[in-house]
Parts: sequence; structure tokens; C-alpha cells
Amino acid sequence: MFSRNRQAGFSLLEIMVVVIIVGIVISVASLSLGILGNDRQLTTEASRFMALAEVAQDEATMQGREFGIELMTASYRFVEYDALSGQWQDVPYDDTLRLRALPEHVEFELYLEDKSILLEDEPAAFDDPKTRATRAANQIYAPHLLIYSSGDATPFELHILRAYDDLNVVLRGDALGAVEIVNPDED
Repeated sequence: MFSRNRQAGFSLLEIMVVVIIVGIVISVASLSLGILGNDRQLTTEASRFMALAEVAQDEATMQGREFGIELMTASYRFVEYDALSGQWQDVPYDDTLRLRALPEHVEFELYLEDKSILLEDEPAAFDDPKTRATRAANQIYAPHLLIYSSGDATPFELHILRAYDDLNVVLRGDALGAVEIVNPDED
């Protein structure tokens, strides 16, 4: 009687099929993470901007203060209007509304009343009360977006974009202070 010992194990064909399936799953996962990762960075920045604008709007209505948002090419800052001096200034003692920089290669494009606004690379200097009377009206500091104590705000469209891969997220703010992410299919 001849008895053959058959060892339990996997055949070469079974191992190759498993390796191919694992490779396909890893490829699809890494591809989808790459695509979502790019969108996620822009969406995160849009969500952060919306949340901070909402915080400023809440503070403005609850405390009767006027806020503004100055946008630069790759950063933004919140400012507050000081009624006593009649000037805009940094928001004192508030780390939430500090100057914020965008991640590398991410930029803003601002549109007010469907017109593109030229954004500077650095924040503008605040007015000096001693020289304010001698400056021309177009040189007086003013933020791009206003948030009033009544809850109203400057209507705007803000594109958060990354030029090297042509991805962008669009935020739209209305006169009542509501800010939302706009679906490109809606336009």
C-alpha cells in the first residue's frame, strides 16, 4: 500500500491570486487617499475660515464690536474697529482671531461684487493717527471684509486654490453674514 503524504499548504497559484488582490486594494486605497488628501487640505482651510468668521460674527453681535478681515495672498487676519481712535487695529488678547497663514502652495482669490480684488503678500500697516489727516483717502487702512455688530457682513466670494493641481474650494458670504462652501455644479 502506497500512501502519499500530502502536505497542507497553499499552492503557488493561490499565493499569486492573493498577492494580486492585495496589490489592487492597496493601489485603489492609495489613489483615493491621494485625491481626497488634496481636496481635504483645501476643505480644511475653508472650514477653518468659516468657523473663524462665525466666531468673529458672534463676538461682534454679542459685544457690539465691529470686525474686519484683511486677506493677503496666502494669509488672513482679523482686525477690530476702535471707535475712540477711529482706526482699525489688531484684535487685542484674542489668540483665536490672530494672523493665520495658509499651507504652502495654497492661495486666496477674492471677488467683491463679481470683481477680482488684488491681494497683497503682506498685511497692510495700520494708520498712524499723527499722519492720518495728511494721507489721501485711498491710503487709509481698511480691511477687505467687514463684520458689523448688527450681524451684517460684506458679501464676498473667496476662492481657496492650489495652482499646481488646479484644485479649489469656493466660499460665498452673503450680506447677512452667512458663509457657505459653494458646490461648483450650482453655478
